[in-house]
Amino acid sequence: MTVAALIVAAGRGSRAGEGIPKQYRQLQGKPVLARTLWALLSHSGISRTVVVIHPDDRDFYEEAIRTLPSPSWSILPCVHGGETRQDSVRNGLEALATLNPEIVLVHDAARPFVGPDLIDRAVEAAERWSAAVPGTPVTDTIKVIGDQSEVLSTPDRSRLRAVQTPQAFRFPQLLDAHRKAAASDLHSFTDDGALAEWAGLPVHVFEGESDNIKLTHPVDFQEAERRLKGEEMTCVTRLGTGFDVHAFSEGDHVWLGGIKVPHDRGVIAHSDGDVILHALTDALLGALADGDIGTHFPPSDQQWRGASSDRFLAHAVELVRKRGGIVDHLDSTLLCEMPRLGPHREAMRQRIAEIAGLRLDQVSLKATTTEKLGFTGRREGIAAQAAATIRLPEVSA
Repeated sequence: MTVAALIVAAGRGSRAGEGIPKQYRQLQGKPVLARTLWALLSHSGISRTVVVIHPDDRDFYEEAIRTLPSPSWSILPCVHGGETRQDSVRNGLEALATLNPEIVLVHDAARPFVGPDLIDRAVEAAERWSAAVPGTPVTDTIKVIGDQSEVLSTPDRSRLRAVQTPQAFRFPQLLDAHRKAAASDLHSFTDDGALAEWAGLPVHVFEGESDNIKLTHPVDFQEAERRLKGEEMTCVTRLGTGFDVHAFSEGDHVWLGGIKVPHDRGVIAHSDGDVILHALTDALLGALADGDIGTHFPPSDQQWRGASSDRFLAHAVELVRKRGGIVDHLDSTLLCEMPRLGPHREAMRQRIAEIAGLRLDQVSLKATTTEKLGFTGRREGIAAQAAATIRLPEVSA
């Protein structure tokens, strides 16, 4: 399934107090929007992201993008919002129409704590039901009141849910619903789930997250600051190493660092035999103390025959992020007489950065010969070693 994310960041956020729009305010040195974007960009299931902004906020937006800890290759050009939130979402959907993703997640810029598990559930809910919203149980008793503040009814709170974002939809159906509402001159829906209901789509509720708070009032920002300070104080750094080797065979190319490199030999391998990506994958798994590449992708499993190794590295990166961790740096050294790394180094670094969701300066590649010693010196095969540095939340004993 191709999944796109649409972040609504065109509001003014007046309830958050005086100052710049809340989505651009700083939380522990980073704009709220940057934190929200990173939560979505770092999820391996999301292929493209579009942000809808207020026309006056271009400078704020560009500054937020510059603070992201990874290349912005998956972010489409920003889109200007409309008079209402509904108009803004429709503008974002129209911008995604040329890509025609199968699923779209609509998310508020002011919810920077959206977690990978919630995103997983959103995608699964859209696949299953076509229109779904995350919700959390209501713990307070709710009263419906009249014009004179008299109680009219008390709903059964076991059947009530407080709705969050990301809200998840099959893209064509949500776009069609928005177009129908605009054609009917309806512009006041503040929730895409409600608009989908109006359009006749059955909308389901899946499990939300209590931590997925929306920053609305000044006290919300104070609580978010306390939370981030606590998270940053309890992270520990881990280092993992990896090594991989493949023998040469007949062929006309090898895969290295996610790039197809012309060569007078191929390699014997169950997958595509990319020694650099395999070594990096093992380095990340080592830092997690979570087995090795053969544990997660056993050679005996035929589904991995000829598989592209970018899937292995992306999986390892996702495991780090599901543990609440951050990949800080990836480093690999290629050991061979031929082919030469130099002509392809920057393309490989860029490809690894894309797979792992890192900046280019967080990826290092080197190469060395073994002075014609050993199997690499005799040009019988190719090898790579790697190191990965990550940060994980510290777990008390």
